Amino acid sequence: MVDWSKLPDLGAVALLTCAFAAVARRSQSSVSGLWLTGWMMIALHFAAFVVSPLPGLAGQIATFIGLAALTWAGVLFMLAAIPYRRELSTRWMLAALLSSYTLYIGLVSFTPNSPWALVPAAILFGIAPLTVAILTLRRVNHPLRWTVVILHMALASFLLAFQLHPGNGPDLALNAVFFAVYFGCCLHFWYSYRRLTAGAFITTSGFLAWAAVFVVAPAMQAFLPSFHPESEVWNLPKYVVAIGMILLLLEEQIEHNKHLALHDELTGLPNRRLFQDRLSSALERARRSGSQTALLLVDLDHFKQVNDTVGHHIGDLVLKRASHIFLGRVRRSDTVARTGGDEFSIILEEPTSREEAEQVGRSLIHLLNQPLQFEGHAVQVGASVGIAVFPADAPTAEALRIAADLRMYERKNEARASDAPFSRPLPVIEAQTGA
Repeated sequence: MVDWSKLPDLGAVALLTCAFAAVARRSQSSVSGLWLTGWMMIALHFAAFVVSPLPGLAGQIATFIGLAALTWAGVLFMLAAIPYRRELSTRWMLAALLSSYTLYIGLVSFTPNSPWALVPAAILFGIAPLTVAILTLRRVNHPLRWTVVILHMALASFLLAFQLHPGNGPDLALNAVFFAVYFGCCLHFWYSYRRLTAGAFITTSGFLAWAAVFVVAPAMQAFLPSFHPESEVWNLPKYVVAIGMILLLLEEQIEHNKHLALHDELTGLPNRRLFQDRLSSALERARRSGSQTALLLVDLDHFKQVNDTVGHHIGDLVLKRASHIFLGRVRRSDTVARTGGDEFSIILEEPTSREEAEQVGRSLIHLLNQPLQFEGHAVQVGASVGIAVFPADAPTAEALRIAADLRMYERKNEARASDAPFSRPLPVIEAQTGA
């Protein structure tokens, strides 16, 4: 016998999963793959319960798959919300949780009245996460790690107390397991998405409602046996969570697009548009405080030769390394921007002076004169720096940029006309490798 009443729920979840997949495919989020796998597990949960009423072993297997898929999905959702999920210890914790849940659900599905098996399995819920947490304490000591440990120790205590209760012990045990999984999801998402957005609020609230289903539904059966709400009511939190996750992905995509509109994609530095805004703001602050602001324009001298000799891939690496050099030389309150192909602009705000700006410029030239190692190549680019100081050199942002640009080209022409090493094209040096 097949329970056809589950087909609408299966169809709704399948459509939501497809919609989620379409959004996740275009998302820049690193968690979208885990979320999508979790929703595929939810779809498997509903599909299994369509055939779970079958008699005999086939129905037991379908029930086991449906219950296990529901827990696997929750564990994946928790994993996606962990900031240290790439740690090896996280894989150990994942293995401990999945094996504990799968073992326990298998025992409840096939041997629901076997104390010799259920008691050790319940103890495993508390022992396995605690063991992983203690063994990996030096590498990971995070609040979410201990939240998982405490939650599962509480689950183990509840199971030991109620799983063998006559009559409804297995039902109480399964509801406790699912409550622990989805209340854990609620805690993880609340911790990782503590921001005032619709997606974060809806997803966290949805997980809380999802966990509450496994408390409210058995309580209503016990205390209000005559009240029978439609079964779809208990599935509403699932749809709320799905919509919340889709909103989270869309919000992150919007933030990513905003970032790309104001930042250079290769180096991550502010682009010309954001640089102009920050320069205007810096000059306005300097006017109000009566202080100085320095603008440095830095042009890489031999960048074209790098592209022509060893390729644009190495040229991109040179630009990334140069951006790291600049960021490492200035203060966090200053601004480093990529304002051209091989041109960078630096704003030095209060407190600063012409002498300090010139010192920064000299140090940047010295650093860029050193050979840079990239994938078996040693490249040497050098740089020319033009410095203009507000308000002594110019009264406006545009005039300050023009003054700095003129001085940069003066320095470049002086270097070409002199006998200095930078008056000649610098070679791209091939690094020697052993035979």
